[in-house]
Amino acid sequence: QVQLVESGGGLVQAGGSLRLSCAASGRTFSTYVMGWFRQAPGKEREFVGYISWRGGTTYYADSVKGRFTISRDNAENTAYLRMNSLKPEDTGVYYCAAARVIMRDPSAYNYWGQGTQVTVSS
Repeated sequence: QVQLVESGGGLVQAGGSLRLSCAASGRTFSTYVMGWFRQAPGKEREFVGYISWRGGTTYYADSVKGRFTISRDNAENTAYLRMNSLKPEDTGVYYCAAARVIMRDPSAYNYWGQGTQVTVSS
């Protein structure tokens, strides 16, 4: 069982930056791929990116590539999503999730955080 808690969301102007954190419980954090997803009002949950177990591999959706960076600290059981050059269309609830395999499909993720709201004003 893994419990995930996101933090770091908030209101930011377009062009600004935020860093989200995802703190995980348990001693098995390093055995999970960590993914980030987001959901805008009235839209389906969207894949943002993932990072592999030891952080050697990252993958991003085209919509955030070059602006967002995912990292992790396995010693601290925490994953991060650094978001730069934010746009109003980045607004939504951001979720971190844990999976045993590398996948973009949210159904592959076994554990989810409660989400943190990110609002980007124009």
